[in-house]
Amino acid sequence: MPENPIKIGGFTCGAGHPLLFIAGPCVMESEQLVLDVAKQLADWADENDWQLVFKSSFDKANRTSYHSFRGPGLERGLDILAKVREVTGLPVTTDIHEPQQAAPAAKVCQILQVPAFLARQTDLVHAIADACAATGGVVNVKKPQFIAPEDIGHVVKKCEEAGCPRVLLTERGTTFGYGRLVNDFRCVPIMQRMGTPVCYDATHSVQMPGGSTTGGQREMVPTLSRAAVAAGCDAVFLETHPDPDKALSDGPNMLRLPDVPRLLNQLSRLRSLYLEMTMPGE
Repeated sequence: MPENPIKIGGFTCGAGHPLLFIAGPCVMESEQLVLDVAKQLADWADENDWQLVFKSSFDKANRTSYHSFRGPGLERGLDILAKVREVTGLPVTTDIHEPQQAAPAAKVCQILQVPAFLARQTDLVHAIADACAATGGVVNVKKPQFIAPEDIGHVVKKCEEAGCPRVLLTERGTTFGYGRLVNDFRCVPIMQRMGTPVCYDATHSVQMPGGSTTGGQREMVPTLSRAAVAAGCDAVFLETHPDPDKALSDGPNMLRLPDVPRLLNQLSRLRSLYLEMTMPGE
């Protein structure tokens, strides 16, 4: 059976525990930007007693255009994430697109993310789970936009078969026609029945795919994330940037960095209320 709750550094994520937050800029635009955002998030996490994991991508392999900015690459990206850990003390995570990236990334990151479009690629899932099994890390599987929540159980089994029972499942919206994602919050309890904690991806859920670049509805992030926490999710994933309108990837759906504290404090209070209301015997 998958582990629930799961340990991530000094944090605990899962049934009966406070929210885990996964936050950071979509892509590593520069070392300075990454460190500036990480330091600010770490300061807020310390002040507010949040469980927070820093996230940023070393390579955005699924950009719409061949010419779009992708990031610094594996080696440089892992160096930057290692520096984030050293400077802030935060656990870190990033997404993996090729099996050979998993082992070196697992030496730096406490969580390795399986991208939604790639979650049915058995070799990739096994490589990530195997790497996390060797280091005590966690696999975060983004539920593909094109499958039912019941079907994500097959990916959980693949992780367990590779020796890693520490799995986090993430809801990030479901394709509804062309250029639209919707959230069915039944996904949260359905995926929790797999035995894993469930995370809600608040910023990719407001993407509007299609066109020359992917759009988004940043203003919907607070509404949807509050709904997900009320539905019982155990973690919230959101990407943030000091100036999203000038970001090199996913700007339209990233949360403005100054808006982070208010939202995360709201979500923490909702989580406390949810736990109080759902305690056995209540």
